Amino acid sequence: MQQDRMRFRNNLKRLGFLLGYEISKSLAFENQSIVTPSSKSTVALITDEIVIVTIMRAGLPFQEGFMEAFDRADAGFIGAWRDEEGENIEVKLNYMATGDLTNKTVMVVDPMLATGKSLVSTVDTLLRNGMPKQLHLATVIAAPEGIDYLSNNLKFPYKLWTCSVDEKLDEKSYIVPGLGDAGDLSFGQKL
Repeated sequence: MQQDRMRFRNNLKRLGFLLGYEISKSLAFENQSIVTPSSKSTVALITDEIVIVTIMRAGLPFQEGFMEAFDRADAGFIGAWRDEEGENIEVKLNYMATGDLTNKTVMVVDPMLATGKSLVSTVDTLLRNGMPKQLHLATVIAAPEGIDYLSNNLKFPYKLWTCSVDEKLDEKSYIVPGLGDAGDLSFGQKL
């Protein structure tokens, strides 16, 4: 098992920055004049107000990369976990910290899209804080079952961005081949 937590976190951060850059190509820009020490120039700046929301704890390094790509973005946080008691996996949410999302471009960033339940619960919870202008969901790895679950259960329009679609979910709803638990690989095992 991988034991280099710093390398894993840094790689998630790099992927967040790169995926953020790719998403930026789909956003609205406006030309603005600037004055340099030698002359005037025009630069294209993003006009969207961006909020980058992550599902703690696994998403923290991934969000950090997005925050570097969008250095003026606000940040939001969701506390969610898988309740694996019983036959069905349920997602529990117990914490949300975000401002008003009305007319903002919201990016929900989470390294793994397995069943899709945590992303759907997260979006449903976030919508209590206003209707975004756009919704982008960003993952490092996604399972086909999770992509299907989003398609069938997410009622708000969204665009999904992922670095890789893996083969499937196993009997415990873990991504195969996957990477393992991103939170544990970044920060150590939890009880």
